[in-house]
Amino acid sequence: MPQHRVPFEGVLNILRFNWHFYVLAAVLLVGILVSTVFLPVEWKPFVLLLAVLGSLPIVVSLLVSWYVYDASSLYQLPWLQGVSFQKALTLNAGFDETTVLLQHQFPFCDLTVADFYNPQQHTEVSIKRARKAYPPQPQTVSVTTTSLPFPDAAFDGILAILSAHEIRDEQERIAFFRELKRSLTPDGRVWVTEHLRDVPNFLAYTLGFFHFHSRATWLHTFHQAGFSIQGELKTTPFITTFVLTADGPSL
Repeated sequence: MPQHRVPFEGVLNILRFNWHFYVLAAVLLVGILVSTVFLPVEWKPFVLLLAVLGSLPIVVSLLVSWYVYDASSLYQLPWLQGVSFQKALTLNAGFDETTVLLQHQFPFCDLTVADFYNPQQHTEVSIKRARKAYPPQPQTVSVTTTSLPFPDAAFDGILAILSAHEIRDEQERIAFFRELKRSLTPDGRVWVTEHLRDVPNFLAYTLGFFHFHSRATWLHTFHQAGFSIQGELKTTPFITTFVLTADGPSL
């Protein structure tokens, strides 16, 4: 792992930024357990089973999160091994974990950092806590999703790592990717790394997987924006990276 990440950083950040959810879950669990004191003996096994079943999804999601964000090669950016570019753009939605990684891996690249966080649209308290804990890099450019302040063909590499799913509106998301295409050199590539709304992520996060977009949704977005898919890579069963070009053959 790169030196700037510490053991369990990923899962601890999840707990740190979403502590209200886990406090509520703990209170409910304690309430269920306390209620067994006042219940008939024959009911107690069922109530205890309810407590176990209720806590199981939380435990599983944290274990999977530890695996994805702390134990896997995710933050080694394996999809960029052997890749080189001269001028690149990395985009985040208010929580930037990857600029330092990219600067370390590509020390001679002219890297632009853009943040499309919009406090009116991105109202999740977890993002606000993350931004407070990890302020944007000093060189970060604040942008809007539908009009990026960069000239045509400005970058030969563009990276959106665990950020583009925050664009919830379909038309806004398509407009965003059209802006990425406009900003990309003819022979450049775009890397989009995301959880998908699929079976593995449902098993890991249950209803939380609705926060992700399905593979079909991403493919539709890319097609409407004028991209072709050059590759589709897996970092664990829970993370997918799409490699896009503006003119290559589709899968």
